[in-house]
Amino acid sequence: MKQTIKLSLIAASVLALTACNQKAQETAKVEEVKLETEIQQQAYGIGASVGNFLQKDLADKQALGIALDQELLMRGFKDALAGNAKLDDEKIREVLTALDTSVREKQTAKAEADAKKNKEEGQKYLAENAKKDGVTVTESGLQYEVLSTGEGKKPVATDIVQVHYKGTLLDGSEFDSSYSRNQPATFPLNQVIAGWTEGLQLMPVGSKFKFTIPSELGYGERNLGKIPANSTLIFEVELLEIQEDKEKPAE
Repeated sequence: MKQTIKLSLIAASVLALTACNQKAQETAKVEEVKLETEIQQQAYGIGASVGNFLQKDLADKQALGIALDQELLMRGFKDALAGNAKLDDEKIREVLTALDTSVREKQTAKAEADAKKNKEEGQKYLAENAKKDGVTVTESGLQYEVLSTGEGKKPVATDIVQVHYKGTLLDGSEFDSSYSRNQPATFPLNQVIAGWTEGLQLMPVGSKFKFTIPSELGYGERNLGKIPANSTLIFEVELLEIQEDKEKPAE
């Protein structure tokens, strides 16, 4: 059933591609199609959705070095629609399984290469950053810079803290920010990445620090989308309060 659905999606995708490559007079006819009723809009919406999927899918494969012949895609759809497919169902399953395997292998190879590159770039950045005035390197490899110092208490790992922060990658791209959400973050200090658990314990309440966190103290080899595997992370963090203080009974 899963393979049948997949084949149907590919066939529908090819139909969308065919529509996008019509001759001039056929394109004019497509433009004349009316989208006045809901059922018309639904039908068109399905086609547009499939077209968007196909565009991204082909681009993703192209980026991996797999260039699919669009003319053959359209020919395969037309032949199948006419009941004259040049490949039988068994052969189609075979070649598409081989395609899936090739895609996965290339994705794995690219992920490994990207992770290696990120690790090397991070190590180089950390080595240079450690030489800058005002940067302190801890035994674990965490680097921090004091931007401003508060006069409150320092938290311990079991405390719940409230912070404002901005996180960026080495290229300056922002992957997370409580400032952007206009909402401070609250969390137990022992339930975040190791670089945060260690770094925030160095901060008196009211302070603002800049942390440069090696990948092994961050998210390691995990690829989280906005945070690629082996990324060195840069955070600016304000420690607003230790919430545990409010819960402890007065002595």
